[in-house]
Amino acid sequence: MNAHALDVLEFERVLERVARRAASKPGRARIRALRPSDDPAFVRRELRRVTAVQRFVEDRPEWVPGVIPDVREDLSQLRVDGAVLEPLGLHRIGVVLGTSRSLLRSLSGEDAYPELGSVTERLVDLGELEDLLARSVDEEGNVSSRASRELKQIRDRLRGAQARIVRKLEAYLSTLPERFLVGDASVTIREGRYVIPVRREGKGQVGGIVHDESQTGATLYIEPPVAIEATNELRSLEREEAREIRRILGDLTGRVATHGPSVQGTFDALVDFDSLYARARAARVWKATAPEILDGPARGLVLREARHPLLMEGGEGEVVPYDLLLDEDERCLVVSGPNTGGKSVFLKATGLIAALAQSGVIPPVGPKTRLPLFRSFFADIGDEQSIARNLSTFSAHLENLARIVADADDSSLVLIDEMGTGTDPAEGAALARAILEELVARGAMTIVSSHLGDLKRLDGEGSRIVNASLQFDSERMEPTYRLVKGRPGRSYGLAIARRLGFSVDVLDRAEAYVGEGEASLEDVLERLEQKEREVEELLHQLEVERARTERLSSEVEGRAETLREAERTAEDRARTEARQMLLDAREEVERAIVDLRAAVEAGAPLDEAATGARSRVEAAARTHRAERERLAEEEQGGESGARVEEIARGARVRLRSTGAKGIVAELRDDRVVVEVGSLKFEVATTEVDPIASAGQGTSSGAAGGRSGGGWKGPDRGQARLEIDLRGLRVDEMELELTRALDQAVLEDLSQLRIIHGKGTGALRSRVGEMLRSDGRVDDFRMGAPGEGGAGVTVAMFSK
Repeated sequence: MNAHALDVLEFERVLERVARRAASKPGRARIRALRPSDDPAFVRRELRRVTAVQRFVEDRPEWVPGVIPDVREDLSQLRVDGAVLEPLGLHRIGVVLGTSRSLLRSLSGEDAYPELGSVTERLVDLGELEDLLARSVDEEGNVSSRASRELKQIRDRLRGAQARIVRKLEAYLSTLPERFLVGDASVTIREGRYVIPVRREGKGQVGGIVHDESQTGATLYIEPPVAIEATNELRSLEREEAREIRRILGDLTGRVATHGPSVQGTFDALVDFDSLYARARAARVWKATAPEILDGPARGLVLREARHPLLMEGGEGEVVPYDLLLDEDERCLVVSGPNTGGKSVFLKATGLIAALAQSGVIPPVGPKTRLPLFRSFFADIGDEQSIARNLSTFSAHLENLARIVADADDSSLVLIDEMGTGTDPAEGAALARAILEELVARGAMTIVSSHLGDLKRLDGEGSRIVNASLQFDSERMEPTYRLVKGRPGRSYGLAIARRLGFSVDVLDRAEAYVGEGEASLEDVLERLEQKEREVEELLHQLEVERARTERLSSEVEGRAETLREAERTAEDRARTEARQMLLDAREEVERAIVDLRAAVEAGAPLDEAATGARSRVEAAARTHRAERERLAEEEQGGESGARVEEIARGARVRLRSTGAKGIVAELRDDRVVVEVGSLKFEVATTEVDPIASAGQGTSSGAAGGRSGGGWKGPDRGQARLEIDLRGLRVDEMELELTRALDQAVLEDLSQLRIIHGKGTGALRSRVGEMLRSDGRVDDFRMGAPGEGGAGVTVAMFSK
């Protein structure tokens, strides 16, 4: 790969950002060493492995990487015959074995990751060796007394010998005259020997060996003769301890060396996984998706939601993504637009995305990205003038371009910034055109940026060259960084100068100097941009209206469902209350009958007893009506109920007194006849509330079944009753007829018209049986010709 191109693209700077996410020094070094590969199998495998680690981290959010010490030098010493590792080296290897065991357990089991097989197959679980190392050495480089029984015994003897020396010296110190003693004198150690502090004038009396003195020279640290023998014994034990430690370290080194290849393999696997882990973390921060890798550049290029990785790392506001599609027959893209519009960033981002992907790093791109595989990268971006090499800016560009023309082929990616500048515009445009045509002929995928109008006109049919631009907001004079393929961009040089306050006369003269063809192209591009802005504004407005329509539709549907649920709830409640009130009413009637019979049997006048029973029933009816009115007021919030629409024949209404819903069958001045199921009520117009009936048809009780929403007895004096039993079975008819008889008695009606039809006569027969057995019915007869004849029975009640 071209090192110069990678340097220009700041490839290593991006790798450094990725490496910071590794958990170990070797892992960071592994990432810094990555370079683009032209092996498609390797690239695809690496991207799959990084994706697998992404899944692994997402599946186990609580997982944290283990410690991976750098044991490369320790492992190299293992390969030397007779080498003995230091305690710290053995401890590091033990930590590596522990991290290997933990990671192997995490990667195994039901949630196995087959893409990481190259890692798991090298990880080992050497639990016995790991425990031995942990028991024998610690992180501070000490050999533990648990390493061997002999070492523990030696150290026990050492502690005993040290204690004896201290006691002997303390006893000797107490025998010295006060004039020889130093304040707060105690036994101490100098040069590994136990000594006592004594004033200089006491040296002759103490004798022994002087090992140190104070800074002033007034105090000497002397090992008296009484301690020399004991100290020599101590030195002997210390040498014995050192020999045992050396033996232990040699034994541990040998045990590790036995598993040397496995330890080396597991260390490499851990570093490999650490590198994958860092790349997976970077991909997550970049919101990146692994691209599809094509076998060669001849198949085109597709970038979706592409972004510059260093901009993603910077965290300085939102990064504007771009899409780029180059078909198989498109080999050159000429990007134009104003300065500071993002052309250089676009070139570097495109080159970095390809280089990172071929290095096994998921670049910041979205799904459905397809990248060809390049064998070489070439880049001429930025100012590379060199005083030391006597190169001007233009000469430096020419040197790079010469190398590109000499080496680029159909497997190369060529990136050139500000092509054709730095010299006479006409000559620069001619040279740039010749170079582009040569690169296209060779099949190299070439992306260049330029302000030259001549290069904007190269996208003729069959040229394999296409235009693109990075958009610029001409109203705010700010770049939008949106890439638009198929159209060249305006340079906006004069417009920017005008905004910066240039003289109007100067700018007018400059515009007059612009060539006719160049001015015409700029005018066309300006009009095209204006039209595009208008279209975008219209699309935005349409999107806003569409969202508003969807929101309103959702709200309407929600309100309709709320109303339907409220109606269902009201109907259920009305039915329940109607049943309860009917049962209560029947109970009152039954009690009135019992009281009436008791009064008659006691000898009370029949008329007086009947009047008392009637009064009791009427009082119960008034109580029920008052309770219903209270509940209705609570539901309606004390309001009288706004009229939704004018009451007309066929309208759906709700009876205020009962809550039942029905159909208006007939209008009579200020009164209205309402069908509720099989019953008809005549009530005042002010006692009903219309119900909005969007799209609902009207049906009578006889035709439409009995879904009227519950039956409640109307207020006294407000109903004339008749009941239609046609279409009902005998068992169904009995309940309806009983209700109608109860209400007729409560309302003190003189008669009740019962419509049962002629049919087989079963209903008429059963009606007759029920009327004969009901003591409240004084008499009944077949309907007159004008009342329905044999299809009607009229029940009469005594007044």
